[in-house]
Amino acid sequence: MKVKITPRKVPFTGEFEVPPDKSITHRAYILASIAEGPSLIENPLRAKDCNSTMECLTRCGVEFHIDGNRVSVRGNLREPDDILDAGNSGTTARLLCGLLSSYPFFSVITGDESLRKRPMARVIKPLRMMQAEIIGRNEDRFLPVAIKGREELVGIEYKLDVASAQVKSAILLAGLRASGKTVVIEPAKSRDHTENMLKALGAKIEIEENRISVERSKIRGFHLRVPGDPSSASFLIAIALLIPGSHITIKNVLLNPTRIGFLEKLREMGCNINWEVTEYRLNEPVGVIEASYSEEIKAVKVNKEEIPSMIDEIPILSLIATRAHGITEIRGAEELRVKESDRLKSIREELSRIGAKIEELPDGLLIEGPAEIEGGNTHSHRDHRIAMTLAVGGLISRRGVEIEEAEWVDISFPGFFQVIS
Repeated sequence: MKVKITPRKVPFTGEFEVPPDKSITHRAYILASIAEGPSLIENPLRAKDCNSTMECLTRCGVEFHIDGNRVSVRGNLREPDDILDAGNSGTTARLLCGLLSSYPFFSVITGDESLRKRPMARVIKPLRMMQAEIIGRNEDRFLPVAIKGREELVGIEYKLDVASAQVKSAILLAGLRASGKTVVIEPAKSRDHTENMLKALGAKIEIEENRISVERSKIRGFHLRVPGDPSSASFLIAIALLIPGSHITIKNVLLNPTRIGFLEKLREMGCNINWEVTEYRLNEPVGVIEASYSEEIKAVKVNKEEIPSMIDEIPILSLIATRAHGITEIRGAEELRVKESDRLKSIREELSRIGAKIEELPDGLLIEGPAEIEGGNTHSHRDHRIAMTLAVGGLISRRGVEIEEAEWVDISFPGFFQVIS
């Protein structure tokens, strides 16, 4: 689907709620599938990635009952009678590897063309150390992955090479049914939703800075209203910051400290941005974000330690940087090369096409500003965050932006084009 985004001539104003958080929805489905007793999940993200998790778990015997915006879940994991298709979702594939390795049945996980190119060895290696029987294509590098689960895995202490919430979560899920203690040590703090939710649900888990340990334990059923996704909110925030006269409020949004690096970096850039935590749900902080037009934005440096807290927002941060005075330097972001697309390459190629002054580095980007976004023809690279970044680019451009394969926004933000129109 090709979409043409024309320049916006009026301020972007109002109160919004963004789509439910993708990471929380994935984990809520997975944890509900192994909880003792039923669970109720309100306001889950009903988009392709999270639907892939639900469909895979359904094939494994988990019962989902959908009633409007409420999903009731009752778990009873069993061997699936067919291959599990994770679609485009790396979270689905990697977390299910950890979960299914600890159950005594056979399963195979695959994905779409894009997902079958994303690295799996980083998950397979630690799970095999826990004595899981698991193999992947091309010497364990890629999907499909075949798993012959074990009733009782063996706990390990494992230091991650790269800060990865998906790998960490896979190991912790396997550790719930392993003998002894399972310990994960991170080089930098990554998203901590899995450990927050496990702790709230009664798992035997200890969290000490970048060291997380879990012991064999059961979790209870739960009731959760999923908050809004801060990564989805970032695109609306960008519009408000870049369109003169704009002011928006985003309510019911997740404000986990491991997810607000983007907001903190915007504040460092001199943007008009504020946020406040108003409540907690399963140990997750939820609140309100306000953003308004920011005429004077300054360039900043993003270092390797900061990347995990804004990994999904680098594309839209790069666009905002085109309006900043000076050269914004993003380093230590090589993990973006193995996302839905090679995001460093995609950002450089597509933003350059519409007028940005941007240089691609092996591990990051240099963006010179302020630059005028002219507009032009672009491609999403079948990556939802690239598509939405280009759409925002169209709103601030001189002559509009056309986006090929724009339908990929539905991965995380169904209805996005209607919201920004």
